[in-house]
Amino acid sequence: MDLYTISFFFSTMWVGPFWFGMLVFPEHELTQKAMQGPWFFLGPILMWWAVTLADPQGLIELAKDSSDPTAILDGLASIMGTPAGAAAAWAHMVAGDIFVTRWMWLRCMEVKASRKIMAPIIFFGVMLMPVGVALYLAFIRTEQTNFTTTD
Repeated sequence: MDLYTISFFFSTMWVGPFWFGMLVFPEHELTQKAMQGPWFFLGPILMWWAVTLADPQGLIELAKDSSDPTAILDGLASIMGTPAGAAAAWAHMVAGDIFVTRWMWLRCMEVKASRKIMAPIIFFGVMLMPVGVALYLAFIRTEQTNFTTTD
């Protein structure tokens, strides 16, 4: 396996236990403790740095392409079409997904959202972020007072 495959695997597997804790054991003391520090997203961030430092030319090319608004999308597509670019983008996405999911989990815990409401938000927060955020906005932000019982 090369660095990019390892980075893809590690980024994905790193967030798994944190996501699982928020999803299955949201109130558990270990989940609460694990989600306090930066550890939940540190793995993917470190993978992004490792991949970027292993192939800095991609970042240099992206910076060059960003000076021309008509070329930036083509430059990004070109970089994303490489193993280094795909691995870096994946690590970036995974870090963002778990970061936002943690924020939604914290808010669900604050308003004492029911498990029926919280579970789909947390599930989709990592699996399909736009759906997780939409669920959060629909069920928590707009109707906080209606979902204050726990199951």
